[in-house]
Amino acid sequence: MLLNAAWRAGVVLVCFSAFSLGGLLISLLLFPLLRLLPGDRHAQERRARGVVRLSFAALLCVLQAARILRMEVRNGTRLGQPGAVLVLANHPSYLDVVVLVAHVRDAVCVVKSKFWSNPFFGGVVRAAGYIRNDQPERLVGDCAERLAAGLPLIMFPEGTRSAQGQPLHFVRGAAHIALATGVPIQPVLLAYEPAVLPRGAKWYQLPLQASRVSVDVLPRTDAGTLLTTQPRPGARRLTQALERFFTDRLECHERPAA
Repeated sequence: MLLNAAWRAGVVLVCFSAFSLGGLLISLLLFPLLRLLPGDRHAQERRARGVVRLSFAALLCVLQAARILRMEVRNGTRLGQPGAVLVLANHPSYLDVVVLVAHVRDAVCVVKSKFWSNPFFGGVVRAAGYIRNDQPERLVGDCAERLAAGLPLIMFPEGTRSAQGQPLHFVRGAAHIALATGVPIQPVLLAYEPAVLPRGAKWYQLPLQASRVSVDVLPRTDAGTLLTTQPRPGARRLTQALERFFTDRLECHERPAA
């Protein structure tokens, strides 16, 4: 058991160390070369997002080969539907953004501001045209601009990882963006059994068997559909509706396993 735990922690350490170093090398060496190719800023950002997506997909392949994870994606083709869409997911693990970006082509993310000053990932998030989460006066406008360009936008309405065993608590950012843009909402349910890198866990605190990562892509909906029973639609009401929507479906999702 001790050997197994050490092996699994070693694999994760190597993966994330290589990933951090890779982010630095990509920023210093690859992205400057890609900027020499023809195209405007949007084309450059699209190429950078392609590199990020392939890198995340490669990381998932390694973690699966090492039997740290076992991926199960339901209705994944829904993530490939064309056009602007707001991809909303619950946030139980540090790996959630890796899972989603690996499966959503050309996706833009709302990213914590600390990554902009991170020496390993700052160049990556800037080159990819991702959006900072610490500029509320610009957040909705920046998100609306990306959606108007036909790009998928990934957000976690909780704003941070869920606390295990606690009810979901959404902040209003995603609701404001959905109401301002009117784009479809693509709900995605994420679950890890057993849990991997939840809130408060250290990187070496891993389950002793492969964690089943369930990615359940639900049919698209929109703010109007979610607010049909609300007498006074608004960001607060939509946030409450999204909380109920995800809570109800996560409970249904977990019930068969129970």
